[in-house]
Amino acid sequence: MDKSWMHSDRRSKAYEFGVEAFLNFAVENLLTTTHIRCPCVKCVNLKLFGVGIIRDHVYFNGIDQSYKNWTFHGEPWEATTNASRNVEEDDGHSRYSFVSEEIDMDDNDFGDFGSDPYEFANVIGDGDQPVYPGCRKYTKLSALVKLYNLKAKHGMSDVCFTELLILQGDLLPEGNTIPTSMYEAKKTLCALGLSYEKMHACPNDCILYRKEYEDSTNCPTCGISRWKEGKDSILKEGVPAKVVWYFPPIPRFKRMFQSHETAKSLTWHAA
Repeated sequence: MDKSWMHSDRRSKAYEFGVEAFLNFAVENLLTTTHIRCPCVKCVNLKLFGVGIIRDHVYFNGIDQSYKNWTFHGEPWEATTNASRNVEEDDGHSRYSFVSEEIDMDDNDFGDFGSDPYEFANVIGDGDQPVYPGCRKYTKLSALVKLYNLKAKHGMSDVCFTELLILQGDLLPEGNTIPTSMYEAKKTLCALGLSYEKMHACPNDCILYRKEYEDSTNCPTCGISRWKEGKDSILKEGVPAKVVWYFPPIPRFKRMFQSHETAKSLTWHAA
């Protein structure tokens, strides 16, 4: 299907015909006109609306130009040809070793991309490109990790982050690889498999509020409340006093073993 209209002026006939063709395609494949993901630059396929509202959004906000494969609207996923290549550095270090930095993923709206080793390999291979021609300090992936860390650290909204990415792309030299939307950035980072769980904990580190303590409101050991106390000494029910982050090791081991060099280092003791 011709998608060149996505880059056309929103006032042009080409864009108008393209929008209608896209909506017809989505309705025919999803068999619904009431709950369709909106691909505009603000919603980036995170929100569901009827066809009429989506049409307005795509005209007023513009369509997310990075949404090249319409998988949310009935188009089959296109596997890339380099999916099976190994991801390793010439000096023996993993290309994704820098991703050990903390990334605060807000919501995983795109499923568990990290469970697919081929998808992971594609992301790493694609992310190994320089952020712009001639740049030696940052790759596409390392630059995106740095930018997303800033978003998480300062509580930046998804819309603000999308606009920052667009501005960053305009400021960098032509041919840069900075993603143009929150959708594209989040999809890339989710593929790394950096999942985590947040658990409520006793402020004195006595217990975790899970399993038999999941519904408890006070620590059975020290008796302190599970909830945070405000400045007026009133408990804010529902707001935990302490939260710990649990990073499941299995997905991380799977990711590490996907590099031949890293796997060799992890299994040196087996003989």
